[in-house]
Amino acid sequence: MTTPLIASETNSLVDLIEKSLKTYAEKPAYHCLGQTLTFAEIDQKSYALACYLQQNAGLQEGDSIAIQLPNLIQYPIAVYAALRAGLIIVNTNPLYTPREMHHQFKDAGVKAVIILDDLLPKLDGIVADTAIETVISTSATDLITQHVAKNEDVISFNYALEQGAALSLYSREKDELDAPCLLQYTGGTTGVSKGAVLTHGNILSNCGQTLDFLLDYCQPAKEIFVCPLPVYHIYAFTVNLVTFFSRGNLNILIPNPRDMGAFVQAIKPFKFTGFSGINTLFVGLCQQADFKALDFSEFKLTISGGAALTTSASELWQEVTGCSITEGYGLSETSPVLCMNKPGNEQIGTVGRPVFGTQIQLRVNDKEVVDGEEGEIVAKGPQVMTGYWQRAEETVQAMTFDGFFKTGDIGIRLPNGNIKIVDRLKDMIIVSGFNVYPNEVEGVLVAHPNVIEAAVVGERDEKSGEIVTCYLTVNNNVNEQDIKEHCKNHLTGYKVPKKITIMDELPKSTVGKILRKELRKI
Repeated sequence: MTTPLIASETNSLVDLIEKSLKTYAEKPAYHCLGQTLTFAEIDQKSYALACYLQQNAGLQEGDSIAIQLPNLIQYPIAVYAALRAGLIIVNTNPLYTPREMHHQFKDAGVKAVIILDDLLPKLDGIVADTAIETVISTSATDLITQHVAKNEDVISFNYALEQGAALSLYSREKDELDAPCLLQYTGGTTGVSKGAVLTHGNILSNCGQTLDFLLDYCQPAKEIFVCPLPVYHIYAFTVNLVTFFSRGNLNILIPNPRDMGAFVQAIKPFKFTGFSGINTLFVGLCQQADFKALDFSEFKLTISGGAALTTSASELWQEVTGCSITEGYGLSETSPVLCMNKPGNEQIGTVGRPVFGTQIQLRVNDKEVVDGEEGEIVAKGPQVMTGYWQRAEETVQAMTFDGFFKTGDIGIRLPNGNIKIVDRLKDMIIVSGFNVYPNEVEGVLVAHPNVIEAAVVGERDEKSGEIVTCYLTVNNNVNEQDIKEHCKNHLTGYKVPKKITIMDELPKSTVGKILRKELRKI
């Protein structure tokens, strides 16, 4: 794979990471919970962990490792260690239920997991039915306390670092841009969670494409970026852990952005220059008096992605911070960035133009429409996945006859070339930037003994963009709270229906298919 976005001497994502670690050794790399680690310290710790994974844990090049942590410095250490050991990363939401963890770990063939210790009870019930042989756990304060503990079944993060520090890393057999480095799980159009296979070349290309838009706002070793979005999400993974990191800049990791008081206190000591967030976060912060009192004198870049940016949120943010918001667009399958507005020249309500090296077409029935007409957004570029992990049929369905990826989103191209998203082909619901797939929620609902049928749709919400709403037919009196508790036991919180409506009959087509589009009209 060759592309002008990738330097000729860069043969893998590891090359970029290791070059950055050495070039900016004395510069601060990550800050979290009051602690700052330099690039040299990240280098030393990720190298030690890579040695442990490769030699003590016995993982082979190409094996899959899950990382299930919130935004802690342990996350980038684990990511860089896994890559340096030649492993494939499986990013995992720490809010997942055991059912969701089981599916992802088993589907990806995960051999090892690095997990927050609070989540170990969830893992205990499913680990026997997976290929996981190594469990490394960490607490939020491990890197601060440096406490080392050893357990027969669970290895502590600090113990792995200590053991690996005495070892040397075997060289990787393959350094190829086409080799997989990440399985990023997504529901796609079917609701069945599947792994988008992203290669070293995919991520490196998207790093270059993003920098092409942001170069003036990402000066080497001069920027301080606030990262409240979860780095297990492809957006923050590529933008913060790869792109900003590669330029020698400091990332401030926020473990729990919902605690806005603690969030504001965490960033207060810094004259931050950049911020990556989503609509709900922008609005929430602007309502905090302490946030309004922060020093925004160096603040110059705000990136929005993952959910639609509203005009009101953009105007409020600029009023409070003096910084405009640059909205982009992408998907897990595209590493993720496909389009982006140019900072300082944003057109609110659009996602900007395609990034360098990317073809975007708008099609109806596989035929390209003229500018100004609506069509499904299809994309081709070096950042597009190689396919879905071990799902050849679904990979074929996701692509056009001539090799474009079908996004499932409906858009139009404006006269100035910007793309505007107008609708979704998918029934997917986006809650505060997180994808919710109706099929999955419906499957959990009908597992309740008193539910006969279930249909799930999204409903507009000022705070979270959308909320999950369900419509049910039941065979007995059902308590709404009982339904919600049932869902909470099997679904991450943002997937749990916020509204429940019981009906005598759900609207259906002549062949008996439930018509979600009719329910959206209610």
